[in-house]
Formats: sequence, C-alpha cells, structure tokens
Amino acid sequence: MSRIRGGGNKATELALAKLFRQQHITGWRRRAAIFGRPDFVFPRLRVAVFVDGCFWHGCPKCYRRPGSNRGFWDGKLVRNRARDRLVTKTLRSNGWKVLRVWEHELKQPEKLLMRLRSDLEPADLITTFSNC
Repeated sequence: MSRIRGGGNKATELALAKLFRQQHITGWRRRAAIFGRPDFVFPRLRVAVFVDGCFWHGCPKCYRRPGSNRGFWDGKLVRNRARDRLVTKTLRSNGWKVLRVWEHELKQPEKLLMRLRSDLEPADLITTFSNC
C-alpha cells in the first residue's frame, strides 16, 4: 500500500481532467487547500468534486471483497467510507456543493457529462458539450 499515490491516478483523476478539457469545461482547479482535499474544485461555484476509486471506496456496483486479510480490508473500507461522509458533511455545512464520481462512471463519459452538466450549469463555465 505504500506505493499507492494520493493523487494523479490515471484511471480516475487524470481521466476526468482529460474529459473536462475535451469538453471545454473551465473554472476548475486541482490540489486546492480545502478540507478533504477534493480532486477538483470549482471555486466560483463552490463545488468540490471527488473521484472515488471503486475498490478503495467500496462501490456498491463494482467492489469485490478481497479473499485474504479480510479483517484489515473490511476495517479499511469502513474507515474510508466514514471519512467520505465526514468530508461531505463538513464541506456542505461550509456552503460547498459536493459531487462524488465513481471510477466506473468514467467509462461512460456521455452519461457522466449529463450528470455533471446540471451541477456545473452556468453557461460561462461550460462553453460546449459535444455529443451530449
């Protein structure tokens, strides 16, 4: 686990950044110094976006419980989910809108863009949405 990096994951964060760039979605920042360290922040809209890995955050659709060392992994998943709830609750109480994107949602970008569009609606942030 010491080799797991905290950011820049190609399957999640960098894939969403690429999608934002392709669709000309602007106004986002990475590595913002706010509570919970969101993957993306839209400061003007006060929107924090987290891209949750299906394994690390226990996706109800994709998560497969490891066969060995189950006690460790069960505890790890419980702690991760508790931290996610705390971060979401804290940010919302501070006036932020919190969006959570599952890793598997990145495999269907059109569907994900439809969901994100409504949360990032001001026309000056989203200049074009091709193929949606």
